Amino acid sequence: MDRLKANRAAGRDQQMRTRIAQEAARLMSEEGIQDFYAAKRKAAQHLGAPDTRNMPRNQEVEVALQEYQRLFRSEQQTGHLRVLREAAVQAMRFLAGFRPRLVGSVLSGTAGRHADINLHLFADTPEEVSLFLMDNSIPFHPAQKRLRISREAWQEFPAYEFMAGDQAVELVVFPSEGRREAPRSPVDGRPMRRARVEEVEALLADSV
Repeated sequence: MDRLKANRAAGRDQQMRTRIAQEAARLMSEEGIQDFYAAKRKAAQHLGAPDTRNMPRNQEVEVALQEYQRLFRSEQQTGHLRVLREAAVQAMRFLAGFRPRLVGSVLSGTAGRHADINLHLFADTPEEVSLFLMDNSIPFHPAQKRLRISREAWQEFPAYEFMAGDQAVELVVFPSEGRREAPRSPVDGRPMRRARVEEVEALLADSV
């Protein structure tokens, strides 16, 4: 009997994890929430379980997000992703002197309707990037981006945000030697995948 109760409880826990992952995925796709933790907390509130301990892992939300887009936004997602990747290529060509790399949801293919284009740049000093933007009359907003650089350590990096047409672009500036080791992905904790402009162009060519 105790085993039966335990199995039922485990089943209810897993069901809640699944429901939260699915609702978090919907929020990320439709409402533009980009932070996994924020999406999960809001999803739990929507489901009437704000204090639940049955939070899904970020990887579970990512899988649910892929499934949501496949089921509800398949055709729109393909076109939306192409627009974002084309804008990313243009931005990367413009910023070629800083050896840009595309990261995040535009690269992975899970970018929602409100997703930013996330680029990593490399420079001896962050001021090189801000001066380049000013010299080219690009209005921008300076910021700081907090990223996990190891299992336990976090670090803030200078960032710049601007609009490329209708698309929001976020630039995070790393030291020149920062290409050697990427910060950790918020999805699985592994080093982030970073793509050169040639790789993004190849993704566009494959999607035709």
